[in-house]
Amino acid sequence: QVQLVESGGGSVQAGGSLRLSCSASRDIHMMACMAWFRQAPGQAREEVAIIDADDKTNYADSVKGRFTISQDKSKNTLYLQMDSLKPEDTGMYYCAADPSAHLYSGGYCATPGATGPRDFGSWGQGTQVTVSS
Repeated sequence: QVQLVESGGGSVQAGGSLRLSCSASRDIHMMACMAWFRQAPGQAREEVAIIDADDKTNYADSVKGRFTISQDKSKNTLYLQMDSLKPEDTGMYYCAADPSAHLYSGGYCATPGATGPRDFGSWGQGTQVTVSS
């Protein structure tokens, strides 16, 4: 398992920006996939963005064009740049990692047609994002 620690959350007005960071306790180049999820009160957890070992990315439709996921493998850190924030982006944001790269075939999480467990077994404690109108 890998320990993950998120930071960078806060309160902003609609239209503002935040950059979330997720620091990992071990080499993230060993991770098949890393992702940001969010959960608003009373709602199910939602996958927001994912980046895989080949640096391919996927985004939820609700954040496409506004959020950017990236990773700095030299710093073992995952990022989520959030621009043009909306009140509906409010929630607790979690980063997660799937270390099972050896179980994938044809690419990783963000590659169409790739097969693998998508087993996000490691989670951070979350960072709160609040967007006011």
